[in-house]
Amino acid sequence: MEYLNSKRVEIFDSTLRDGAQGEGISFSVLDKLKIVGLLDTLGVDYVEAGNPGSNPKDLEFFREVKSLTLSHVKLVAFGATRRRNSRAKEDANIASLVSAGTTWVSIFGKSWDFQVTDIIKTTLKENLNMIKDTIEYLISEGKEVIFDAEHFFDGYIENKKYAMQTLVEAAEAGSKSVVLCDTRGGTIPSIVALATKEVVELFKEKYPHIIIGIHAHNDASCAEANSLIAVENGARQVQGTLVGIGERCGNASLATIIPTLQLKMGYEVLTSEQIASLTLVSHSVAEIANISIPHGTPYIGRSAFTHKGGMHIDGVGKNPASFEHIVPESVGNERRLLMSEVSGRATILKRIQKYAPHLDKDAPITKKIIDSLKQLEMSGYQFEGAESSFELVIAKHLDKYTPYFTLDHYKTFGEMPIRESKTSHTAVVKVFVNKESAIEVAQGDGPVHAIDKALRKVLENFYPQLSAIHLSDYKVRVLDSMHASAAKVRVLIETTDGEYTWSTMGVSTDLIEASWMALVDSIEYKLMKEGVVPSIHHTKGDTV
Repeated sequence: MEYLNSKRVEIFDSTLRDGAQGEGISFSVLDKLKIVGLLDTLGVDYVEAGNPGSNPKDLEFFREVKSLTLSHVKLVAFGATRRRNSRAKEDANIASLVSAGTTWVSIFGKSWDFQVTDIIKTTLKENLNMIKDTIEYLISEGKEVIFDAEHFFDGYIENKKYAMQTLVEAAEAGSKSVVLCDTRGGTIPSIVALATKEVVELFKEKYPHIIIGIHAHNDASCAEANSLIAVENGARQVQGTLVGIGERCGNASLATIIPTLQLKMGYEVLTSEQIASLTLVSHSVAEIANISIPHGTPYIGRSAFTHKGGMHIDGVGKNPASFEHIVPESVGNERRLLMSEVSGRATILKRIQKYAPHLDKDAPITKKIIDSLKQLEMSGYQFEGAESSFELVIAKHLDKYTPYFTLDHYKTFGEMPIRESKTSHTAVVKVFVNKESAIEVAQGDGPVHAIDKALRKVLENFYPQLSAIHLSDYKVRVLDSMHASAAKVRVLIETTDGEYTWSTMGVSTDLIEASWMALVDSIEYKLMKEGVVPSIHHTKGDTV
């Protein structure tokens, strides 16, 4: 491969292996199978799917994954070099790698002399033998090998000659690619650039067919920068995890690196159709991992293309390039204009015109809506955090809204101490849907949880779509603490159906009532956006 003349960069995703080492992350076999399918859809080149020698779950995964039909991705089994003073063909972990059934295997070996002598307690010569013997044996078993030079940059700083020697040993043994690993995550970009350039120059001359890769961790908040500067200096494989999860501070985030490489640096990574699915795939993977992507995450975050200040919104309205560095849709995201006291009348008018394009700023209904929104904000609403509630307010004023149900009553009662049921509260919710009454009871870990369960339980009989949604976040803010327990509170909830997320709000001096208001908005927004007909005869699929 002619490194510096090639614009093609391979993407190696380690969500299922390195990502699984992040705190709070635990994938089932089914989770891993779903994520492989998503990454295949996205178009990454390699998926490091686990260490079959480390646990039975990974062994089961490698058995089950054979039933998947993958169109692009290459599955990779991960493991260490053989143990010291032994032979690769007699090593149980190496045998597990062979039995995993993948064509590709990723092997890590030590490149820092300190790790060799003080951690794995062997000689520098034996470590080289371990690298050589392991790679040669796996190749003899029909495997394609990627060598991860663990702690390479630390080794480069402390003993450059030996660190480089480990790479040469892997190359001579037949490795297809050699990956420079910032295992501790503390290397700064200038060192990564210097070291990568030196390695690339050496390999360009002696081993031009071998790809140089970069594997960065984020302990100094440089993982993405280190990955990008390594590519600028000739690396052509980038390893990371899609949404940056991983041990300690996490791995390099591929969801940030991929669009930067392709849209800003001119490298060939994914097709335009594939990169347009980046936001959806990333959020789907995060959902499976049971984590939330921070709103401010570049490219894929909810706030990545969000504008609040009136001047910014005005500028984006005239030309999006004034405050947006790329087109949001190119990565599957969208522009959001927040509603707040600093947004300006023009911004609110644009949102109104989504429902009634014919209205202008002088229309009486426009003034009525704006005055209503101002009154709500004065009472404690803050629509920049609950745009779905904002849209419902507009829809109600424009007669674009029909209630999906009406409340007859709800009751909650608690019990302490918590007994066998392990739930502290019970809720009863009775509603009317087109004059037909329905009532349900549910228990939960508190009054709001119980009401949420009871409300969705009673409404799912009429609107089956609601079975797919659940709360993903719940926040309470006291607005006037000087009134102590009688203070007004603002409840903000975030709801998801596994694909999309929306936020709604309620304000009251009663915490449960404020929560109820936010829950009702959440449910009605979901049904309204899907065009569901408000009817007791509703069946799944009825739309307007």
